Amino acid sequence: MKKANAQLIVVICNYDYVDDVMEVAKKVGARGGTIVHGRGTMTKETKKFFGITIQPEKGLLMILANQEQQEKIMKAINDEKGLTTEAHAISFCLPVEDYRGLNL
Repeated sequence: MKKANAQLIVVICNYDYVDDVMEVAKKVGARGGTIVHGRGTMTKETKKFFGITIQPEKGLLMILANQEQQEKIMKAINDEKGLTTEAHAISFCLPVEDYRGLNL
């Protein structure tokens, strides 16, 4: 059992760009992640958001990182694949109280 400063970074982006987002994260220290295929629930009337057309196919990327890596990873993703890019990535993190099987 590890009690540490682990963070779960969750990134939601257009599905066609999820591998590109993971590559950005790896460049700044992420060792890997888990990709889940998803679909947005927006109605036809709300498919445009701040002038951006929202694609229904989404990728959900989950990356476990320590506190120091979390800052770098989220900043790099936002800078390179954020909402102003075709990936339209958004990210948030959640504290992880306990984990097993990894050395961060």
